[in-house]
Amino acid sequence: MKLSDNPFLNELGFELVSMADGTAEIVIKLQPHHMNSWKVMHGGITMTLLDASMSRAARSLVEGVTSAATVEMKTSFFQPGGKVDSRVRGVGRVLHRSTTMYYCEGEIWNAESLVAKSMGTFKVFKRADIARRLKV
Repeated sequence: MKLSDNPFLNELGFELVSMADGTAEIVIKLQPHHMNSWKVMHGGITMTLLDASMSRAARSLVEGVTSAATVEMKTSFFQPGGKVDSRVRGVGRVLHRSTTMYYCEGEIWNAESLVAKSMGTFKVFKRADIARRLKV
């Protein structure tokens, strides 16, 4: 399933598996252009997958077409993410929400190996509201 109308995320090859009830799962099949100089998944791919998974989890709790802004994010890396042709999975979950903020956790998994874990805070906007603010 297509993840987004965000060209950056689509260019990376992210696929949305599920997004409902405060959780989201996104997968990527790693390609040569996703690798770092050690021939394992680049940390920027890991961070982007965490960010997308957590923001989709937050957005799943808001009706309508939405966008999310990352307010803050902290990540711990445990091991290399994977090699070419690995199928890596990002899982996001909302832990708590206030009126406007969503506090989430995310994990990156390569098969049964936990690659990285993140905590993040997100603000979710209705697309029409943000378009008016940005005058898009």
